[in-house]
Amino acid sequence: MRKFYTLLWREVCGYFYSPIAYIVLVFFLLVAGVDFYFQISFMNQRPVQYSVEEAFFNSVFFWFAFVLIFPLITMRLFAEEFKLGTIEPLMTAPVRDWQVVLAKFFGALVFYLILWLSTLIYFWIFQTITHQLAANSAGAYWGSYLMLLLLGMFYLSVGCLASVLTKNQIIAAIISFCAITLLFFLGLVQFILLDVSSGTRDLLGYFSAIEHMGTFSRGMIDTRPIVFYLSMTIVMLTLTYQAFQSRKWRL
Repeated sequence: MRKFYTLLWREVCGYFYSPIAYIVLVFFLLVAGVDFYFQISFMNQRPVQYSVEEAFFNSVFFWFAFVLIFPLITMRLFAEEFKLGTIEPLMTAPVRDWQVVLAKFFGALVFYLILWLSTLIYFWIFQTITHQLAANSAGAYWGSYLMLLLLGMFYLSVGCLASVLTKNQIIAAIISFCAITLLFFLGLVQFILLDVSSGTRDLLGYFSAIEHMGTFSRGMIDTRPIVFYLSMTIVMLTLTYQAFQSRKWRL
């Protein structure tokens, strides 16, 4: 495990040695802050049936920033290594392929979690100033951030697979963005096609990130999305591992 932790530390530090990490961080916090401000402003104008926390995690601004950050986080993971040739000395080190793949995935996940944990300060500021709760219960916080973790793991694994397929970071970003956007909008089909059967609607709802976040942000934990996102993350990482081995032997 020491080798894995060394690789993981290398990946995490690699983010903060690169300007892209700070660009993503500033962009994300700016969009999230604007979203939080507008949600509170809207709620001040009229009575609503939902909390500040629900509004924040279910707005257009939220999903806009959410979908965009994954290509930016993952595009360099493997593509940059193959382009610069640093993958060759890495693979001559006494490390296994699965350790490299998992280290890059969890390195991206650590950076992703840093982004979202920083949003907790918004709720703390709101409650400090207004002396009101931003959520209806503590379970709403746990549910929202649990769904962020599950969605993040799945979409980051998709980004890892995209990055291992090419040497070009831009191409990797485009592939991951298209794939994640397609998966995201797949869940919206149930709201667009009104003449579909109830069975088809339920099936599409199973893939709906918006519906899952809406449920979890109210503090209602459903085990089905948990199983789905964990399973799909494992599938994507397995495909990434296989693709990495295939490309490594062609070097």
